[in-house]
Amino acid sequence: MASLLINALRKIHISTPQIRSSFLSSSAVCSNTLTITKKDWKYPPQYTKPREVWIENVDTVEEKKLGLFELHPLVYAATPRIDIIQRNVIWQRKFRWVSWAHTKTRAEVRGGGKKPWPQKGQGRARHGSIRSPLFRGGGVAHGPRSGKTHFYMLPFHLRIHGLTSTLSAKLAQDDLHVVKDLELPSDEPEYLIDLIESRNWGPSVLIVDDTDYAPRNLTVASDSLPHVNIMPVYGLNVYSMLKHDTLILTQSAAEKIEERILHYLHSDTKKQQAQFKLDQV
Repeated sequence: MASLLINALRKIHISTPQIRSSFLSSSAVCSNTLTITKKDWKYPPQYTKPREVWIENVDTVEEKKLGLFELHPLVYAATPRIDIIQRNVIWQRKFRWVSWAHTKTRAEVRGGGKKPWPQKGQGRARHGSIRSPLFRGGGVAHGPRSGKTHFYMLPFHLRIHGLTSTLSAKLAQDDLHVVKDLELPSDEPEYLIDLIESRNWGPSVLIVDDTDYAPRNLTVASDSLPHVNIMPVYGLNVYSMLKHDTLILTQSAAEKIEERILHYLHSDTKKQQAQFKLDQV
């Protein structure tokens, strides 16, 4: 790019010593200060290059780039499958849903013990109770009964690919950010609000760390903010990622997600899942 600009300036007869020196000085500064975190994966990418993201800071409202961080393309640059994401969302909404709608059968409705009219002789249809589903005020046939669960298990590979598809979509839409740590200098909610607004992190933020114990300043600052939630890395799921506009991962959380998903993508888990297999017939 620099050589093309210099050649263009030469054609219009403009001297270029100052411009050339400025280009050289800027590249030298970048090479001296920029750090790129290279990683040796157990399963290195074969056909695509690693994705690089900036490591950001949270100790100041002003954004600072602390370096580049490599992400595995099988986890963070997979082809987003909308159908798999939808199946994960439906599964997460149904497996915890218990329907408490309840209707009474003809045996549970009050009254109707006496036969309404004789079996024969009046030319009317034969009935044994006025609480039959054929009568108004009678019982309901095949109605909903309370305590019905809609639980079922989604296949394991669809759950894994749901995570990779959602993570890849978040990264492609610039809604996934990697921070060095979660150590805030203040526990005031205003600081966290200013931080989110200055970084353009959207109206709702999901923060994921690799441990259960978040820093105190972060928990106190986000306690009164319903649109900012904190989650450990083992609880990351498709529904929560789609529910929030921006996904914030710590550097250690991004590495742990990458390690676990790569392990399951390259291993045979049929024996491990056999004891948890449900008869859904």
